[in-house]
Amino acid sequence: MPENILVCVAWPYANGSIHLGHVAGAYLPADIFARYHRIKGNNVIMVSGSDAHGTPVTITAENEGVSPEEIANKYQREFLNDWDGLGINWDLFTSTHTDNHFEVTQDIFLRLYEKGFIYNDTMSQPFCEAHDRFLADRYVEGICPHCNFNGARGDQCDGCGNTLDPKDLLDIKHKDCDSTPIFRDTEHFFLKLSAFEKALIDWASEKSHWKPNVKNFTLGFLEGGLIDRAITRDITWGIPIPLEGYEDKRIYVWFEAVIGYLSASIEWASQTDNPDQWQEYWKKDSKPYYFMGKDNIPFHTVIWPAMLMGYGNLNLPYDVPANEYVNMEEKKISTSRNWVVNLKDYLERYEPDPLRFSLASIMPETSDSNFSWSEYVRRNNDELVATFGNLVHRVLSMTNRYFDGVVPESKNQDDLDRSLLKKGSETLSMVSTELENCRFRRALEHSMSLAQEANRYLDEKAPWTAAKNDPESAGNTLYHCLNVINCLKITLAPILPFSVEKLHTMLGFEGTATDQGWNWSPDEVSPGHKLGEAKALFIKLEDSVIDEEVSRLGIS
Repeated sequence: MPENILVCVAWPYANGSIHLGHVAGAYLPADIFARYHRIKGNNVIMVSGSDAHGTPVTITAENEGVSPEEIANKYQREFLNDWDGLGINWDLFTSTHTDNHFEVTQDIFLRLYEKGFIYNDTMSQPFCEAHDRFLADRYVEGICPHCNFNGARGDQCDGCGNTLDPKDLLDIKHKDCDSTPIFRDTEHFFLKLSAFEKALIDWASEKSHWKPNVKNFTLGFLEGGLIDRAITRDITWGIPIPLEGYEDKRIYVWFEAVIGYLSASIEWASQTDNPDQWQEYWKKDSKPYYFMGKDNIPFHTVIWPAMLMGYGNLNLPYDVPANEYVNMEEKKISTSRNWVVNLKDYLERYEPDPLRFSLASIMPETSDSNFSWSEYVRRNNDELVATFGNLVHRVLSMTNRYFDGVVPESKNQDDLDRSLLKKGSETLSMVSTELENCRFRRALEHSMSLAQEANRYLDEKAPWTAAKNDPESAGNTLYHCLNVINCLKITLAPILPFSVEKLHTMLGFEGTATDQGWNWSPDEVSPGHKLGEAKALFIKLEDSVIDEEVSRLGIS
């Protein structure tokens, strides 16, 4: 019986490019996971979109002298190009600036307001006398009271990950003019988080399948006590409050962005033959997964679940496999210092699958990891080209040379043959288990271990020698290698989608590589089957790439 799998992925602010840290932290793991479940035959939707209403968007618009909508539209186009280039396969990648999202957000606001989970009160907010306006969270910076990080924002500290209120900041400054704001009272609406504290603790405590970092952070956050949080701001860009008398205020981004997962699902369903189909993932038996970086954990394990509990009759997250951070050449990624590789720039120069492979191999699942160009080139040359690609090319080339491209028969199977096939079956099972549990690095390691084993088998059997005196033995060897390559095609399909499609054609199959599902038969590439043309799957990179790319870092 197919499962309903909902894959929700963090919404990038539509004010800057996607970089490799973002890809490894949220978008690639989500795509691998969704691709796996689609191949397996489950019902999957993967949704996200541009976060168009955050203050980072308005700040960028002010700096460029254009409207926030122009900035949001610009980056929405860029994101869509990035996803297409890297093979991130969305069911819908939308925007928070749609009529649909406005309607869903306002519906949730009103439901929570009617049930007493949203209330209005006055709050003290930073006010810049020089600019004669209240300052939303990202317009102020200061020192974090928890970790002393200098540069913490009014909503969150990038140093320790704690959510903040502007009044918490030490040495607070208006980021535009460096003046010290005063605090004035203003009326706003609050989410009554405190009403959900016990329910959230009980719910999170039962999540034995969560990553330890996610569960520990969540329980620590909850046990510190929940404080009601303001969900509106004195701004004019964003979703209006659906009540009279608040025309100069908007629903704030941290509240409405998480609603995007629901609104995107509803929008996706509206484009199908069954507009109520979203309910299969939100109201019926399904497993919702949320992919993001560790800085977003509290929004998805505390705030969003509280909103869902308050609204009622909507599924809570099943898993939140948040990742740690990726550093760049042993330094923290910094867009302001250009210590970063943007995805659009990468895709202009290189193929997508080597990046997917490299990032999957260093995915920061339990701790911070590091991307370096030297390791990228090494993995491409030593693992993709020399291990996997070379195996494919040798086996197909020899089959073409010695058997006219027709799969030979398997005769006199020995222990080595049986051991290789057993390794293939075990690998398919182990990769499946790892992908089910969002352990992508280990899944990739299992696949590459099978490729290495096939290479050793090939070297030991030496069909290029046997072909001269014992063509039957050579044919038997190539037959087993071809079928194990077909197994690798399946296990690597979620990670290397472009290369696997090429391999599928080279193996002489029609349709797509995922048509056979997550199944492998050791005789799928059967005797008499005609292979396609053997071509190189991957291109070797020169060492000069390393110096060239490293020299680009840190340059304005």
